[in-house]
Amino acid sequence: MVKIVLISTSAPILKETEETGVWMEEIAAPYYKFVEAGYEVTIASPAGGAIPVDAGSLSDPFFTDASKKFLHDATAMGKFMHSKKLETLQFPSDYDAIYMPGGHGCCVDFIDNATLKSAIETMYNAGKIVATVCHGPICLCDCETPDGKPFVQGKTVTGFADSEEEAVQKVELVPYLIETRFKEQGANYEKADDWNSKVCIDGNLITGQNPQSSEAAAEAVIKALAA
Repeated sequence: MVKIVLISTSAPILKETEETGVWMEEIAAPYYKFVEAGYEVTIASPAGGAIPVDAGSLSDPFFTDASKKFLHDATAMGKFMHSKKLETLQFPSDYDAIYMPGGHGCCVDFIDNATLKSAIETMYNAGKIVATVCHGPICLCDCETPDGKPFVQGKTVTGFADSEEEAVQKVELVPYLIETRFKEQGANYEKADDWNSKVCIDGNLITGQNPQSSEAAAEAVIKALAA
């Protein structure tokens, strides 16, 4: 059986005042795609335990059918409210893929996170699938290649666009803009128009631009694992 772990943010607050967390669609839609594919799905987070949810993702038009289903699914919510602590997981031996959903909480605990950095680098270098969407890709900015170069250098990637960050008026609240940082690190950054689905596949690295990309990113993971 294919084993995949969804690694969510544990951060409920951005810049001391702004409530945040995971963006529910970005964990719910992939969760069901992976369950339907027959995978064993684990949910983890840096702190372990209950995962905070960005309230904005629970209101229309962002409160998707997958999100509603997830909140009323005892099995899914059991994993979500009792997420495994990231540092207790074994990489790359225990999983075939890792998937990091977004939410602005990622801008807090997905950076300067040695455990997450190690998990990503270890999985990628072992040829396992590394996938992440929206603000999740901020976790790649700290990663390095075995020879010490920026992980994304020369890779085709996407992630939350600078224009999307401006649209949600949180430029001043994030540590840096993902699109800008990727370009600074030598990545080939691609994007669709704001709030349109965009997924980039570069070898065993899969990235999605925004919440609208979460299902397509999950489908890309499934296709890659079946190859």
